[in-house]
Amino acid sequence: IGIHNRGVPLAARIQNKINDISGVLLNKGSLDITFHRDDYRERLVIPQVKGTDIPFSLDGKTVILVDDVLYTGRTIRAAMDELNSFGRAAKVQLAVLVDRGHRELPIKADFVGKNIPTHEGEHVNVTLMETDDVDSVYLLRNQES
Repeated sequence: IGIHNRGVPLAARIQNKINDISGVLLNKGSLDITFHRDDYRERLVIPQVKGTDIPFSLDGKTVILVDDVLYTGRTIRAAMDELNSFGRAAKVQLAVLVDRGHRELPIKADFVGKNIPTHEGEHVNVTLMETDDVDSVYLLRNQES
């Protein structure tokens, strides 16, 4: 199950690879965490609600949440809140393309594409062909205000 925005195409890629290798077509869904974020009231822009699409039962299943970057853990906490409203999975695992460290919550990815430790003043920018017309991962310095 991909977390909007970039987790959704990553989940589709993983699903396709597993199908290519094993011949097994796994269920796929998407998760919108907009109203579970602990900072959505503080944001100055109106959030774009994408909607959650989980067209299958989660009860008793192993679910793999997919996202592009793991940082503080707050996005994953929000995803767990949303996911729990759709059923009781037997197990929930986390797959991320990039783990940049600096957790504020006790969350750890089960599957990591690349660990990229960052420093204060840096952030990781992921672009994907499906959303940005190019696949890339950049480590960037934040702009001074």
